[in-house]
Amino acid sequence: MAQALGQETVKKALAAARQSDAISIVPLRLRRSIKRFLREKESTRMHRNVLMLSESLCNVKRANLAIAEQASRELIDDPLKEVDIQSRRWKIRSSYGDIGLSYREDETAAYVASRMPAVFSACRRILREVRRRLPDFCPSKVLDFGAGPGTAFWAIRDVWPRSIDHVNLVEPSKSMQRACQSLLQNSKNLPLIRSYDNLQALSRDIDKNERGHDLVIASYVLGEIPSLRDRVTVVRQLWSLTKDVLIIVEPGTPQGSKTICQMRSHILWMSKRKSLKAERAIDPDSSTDGAFVVAPCPHDGACPLEKSTKYCHFVQRLERTSTQRTFKRSKGGGALRGFEDEKFAYVAFRRGRRPRESWPLDGVDLAALDDDLIVDYDSCSCADDDDDGAATAVDDDHHHHHVGALMRLSDAEGDGSADDEEAEDDGEAPGLGGGWGRIVFPPVRRGRHVAMHVCRTSEPGKIDGRFERVVVTRSKNPVLHRQARKSLWGDLWPF
Repeated sequence: MAQALGQETVKKALAAARQSDAISIVPLRLRRSIKRFLREKESTRMHRNVLMLSESLCNVKRANLAIAEQASRELIDDPLKEVDIQSRRWKIRSSYGDIGLSYREDETAAYVASRMPAVFSACRRILREVRRRLPDFCPSKVLDFGAGPGTAFWAIRDVWPRSIDHVNLVEPSKSMQRACQSLLQNSKNLPLIRSYDNLQALSRDIDKNERGHDLVIASYVLGEIPSLRDRVTVVRQLWSLTKDVLIIVEPGTPQGSKTICQMRSHILWMSKRKSLKAERAIDPDSSTDGAFVVAPCPHDGACPLEKSTKYCHFVQRLERTSTQRTFKRSKGGGALRGFEDEKFAYVAFRRGRRPRESWPLDGVDLAALDDDLIVDYDSCSCADDDDDGAATAVDDDHHHHHVGALMRLSDAEGDGSADDEEAEDDGEAPGLGGGWGRIVFPPVRRGRHVAMHVCRTSEPGKIDGRFERVVVTRSKNPVLHRQARKSLWGDLWPF
């Protein structure tokens, strides 16, 4: 009897551990909206605009790194000197700091054609995990900071199609605002949407007691602000507007991961200080003070990779849309692959205190489990389909590419309407008590053993984390070995 209970516990844990999708397919309604939007644009120069946009984004990244290095050198030469670095010629003054690229009509169209599907897939991957980790979380009021053409908003509607009532978009670029409006044309059941140029305009328009948002997301925007002081100021403002969950997403580069790590440390420090003050003065039992990390970190301590040469990031593979295949070119000049990998770094916070839960497999003797214990991830992933098993809709601009046996088409596309049923997670939700480690890099499968790099809590009840290499061999435990071979980069590991 005890062995049967142990097998059932392990089955639930392994099913809940899957967080990553092998491959993502952009929803049909978004592909059609992008195609309709680009049909109105001049296509003769689109190839050049896409290349220029890619080069501009690279220039922004290089210039931001150069600004940081110059500031560091000047502080070392003269620590008492106030560093005032002049903006580059290509920079503009925006409502949230110095940003490196002014999106005009050509850049906006190039972004929608080449970058929007990849950013959407990364945001949807993150939001799906938040939904799994927080089954009780159904946001109704949302703030999208740095909204661009509404990429994150499309992902939010895809994950929570029925609960969203009110959305505030903050985007200083007028061309991006127009693109967002154009992409949302003919969409049904839209929530109340208000667009603002900056956070100051948002604060002036909303009463103080109504400024809280259930979900605040800032995707691919903080990296465009080279000054750490400006980034911290923006994040503090976003956190003050957050009533429940805050999500920050950046590109999966060393600089993007560093930005995430810095903002993570600041919010946790700021929340801890406020929580200590509340405990001493007002309400020691208050659960609204403080903050904890929902994902990807299983702990709230210092990042174990902060002082190493590695950096925390993840990847989402997506099937390229017809517009991407039309306007993008491979670097070597050869044939363009039918898929691409979007690397990203992120952190999701929730207000309150981390739940104290028992670790998922406490008291389970793994060595005594039957060898036939196996979890079919393909069947488990059906609970996360967007349209409850609806057949994949195919139109003239969408045909499947063969992208390898490891790419499981986990998304069942609907007919493009906004009346899709909200997905129900039938499996067990992984707890937030800290017992779930995170697979940070791709597992290495060699022969009869699988090596994984896992970030996990150091001990039960502790906030510190550690980064370790876990090796699962077939001879010692064939059950875990089979499951380790099925694990993906970004999944949880509860052992």
